[in-house]
Amino acid sequence: MLYIVFRLDDDRYALPAQQVVEVLPLLRLKQWPQAARGVAGVCTWRGRPVPVIDLSALSLGRSAPRSLGTRLLLVHYPAGDGAPRTLGLIAEDATDTARVEPGEFVAAGLRSDGAPYLGPVAMRDDGLLQRVDVAQLLPPALRETLFSDAEAAWAAA
Repeated sequence: MLYIVFRLDDDRYALPAQQVVEVLPLLRLKQWPQAARGVAGVCTWRGRPVPVIDLSALSLGRSAPRSLGTRLLLVHYPAGDGAPRTLGLIAEDATDTARVEPGEFVAAGLRSDGAPYLGPVAMRDDGLLQRVDVAQLLPPALRETLFSDAEAAWAAA
């Protein structure tokens, strides 16, 4: 299975490529004052506003650096009604892919209640690679904040 590989500080993470709609350079975002931790703002993609989460801010409490390797990953996110919505993820050093068989991922022996999106790890020649579960990425309150108005608007369209 193919994964998009990105970094949070010195650690590597894997996002299933099948959940990725598009990989873009870091775009200019509409800032959202007083947004929840991790919310970077909103971008426009194919004529629709897309909420954007900064994975570094969400996970580490600091913004991702603006560098050539920082990318905007547009992913399918299962919103409250189960229908997929587009969500933007700012990811550091997201310039590589890896082929990993599902059976190569094993439980790490640690669990983080504050980060349920962090899954099992695969042992690679260049270190551990931890799988990220997009469906578990947003806490329910944040998911509701990001998608409730959009779901109502899209349902009416």
